[in-house]
Amino acid sequence: MANYQLSDVLEYRARSNINIYDSPKCDRLATQAALGRHLLLLQPLVHPPLPPLVKGGREERDDINSLIPSDTTAVMVRLCEDDYPGWLDLRDVELLDVTEKVYHPLVLSEAEIREKLPIAITFAREAMNQSNYYLWGGTVGPNYDCSGLMQAAFVAAGIWLPRDAYQQEAFTKSISFSDLEPGDLVFFGTPKKATHVGLYLGDNRYIHSSGKAQGRNGIGIDVLSENGDKVSQDYYRQLRGYGKVVASYQSSNCSLLTVNC
Repeated sequence: MANYQLSDVLEYRARSNINIYDSPKCDRLATQAALGRHLLLLQPLVHPPLPPLVKGGREERDDINSLIPSDTTAVMVRLCEDDYPGWLDLRDVELLDVTEKVYHPLVLSEAEIREKLPIAITFAREAMNQSNYYLWGGTVGPNYDCSGLMQAAFVAAGIWLPRDAYQQEAFTKSISFSDLEPGDLVFFGTPKKATHVGLYLGDNRYIHSSGKAQGRNGIGIDVLSENGDKVSQDYYRQLRGYGKVVASYQSSNCSLLTVNC
């Protein structure tokens, strides 16, 4: 993609759940921004940065649209909590408000995180008990992808993880099976990259959201064993390792950055 920069002070807050797409075509979900999440607009360098706006509903959003080229159908954004980029359909601009307070990540100690892990586990179990299906890009219930479920479960406990499975693997502290505890993450994929993640429950079991092709088309519990059912066996053959969450993700100061996407 082209070189983009953040517009000067325009941090927004979602006042509804919003879909974020992986291209300006807006035909494939990349992630979702839940109610209350913060995001920044990314503006092409060939256009002037958007001026500061006064919080004020429709007039505020009309001002945004007036500075976007008429043939544009989507604008690039970056979610503040996990630095995740994507494309926002212009029709969803009306779901944004200029935030009065910019996002500041919460710093948590490893001990504080350990105390919060039961909340994440409970969230995942309760999500499984709702009617759901696997949704690529899903982070807002009831339908999730694998890493979206992990992110949502930890956010419920006040802990932020990066968005994708391979990012979550890199973010966590690698541990051995003998050190595996409830609340740790289990990673699957190829020798080169993690492509799937689950939350360890104890007793060789983990909870995850898996797709139609290989999994259960939704949230389920599987076992870390070659003796489980076909789904468990298929994932066990792709097991990469385990990770312990020891920090809450600290987002970059996006307002000061120029990014290449």
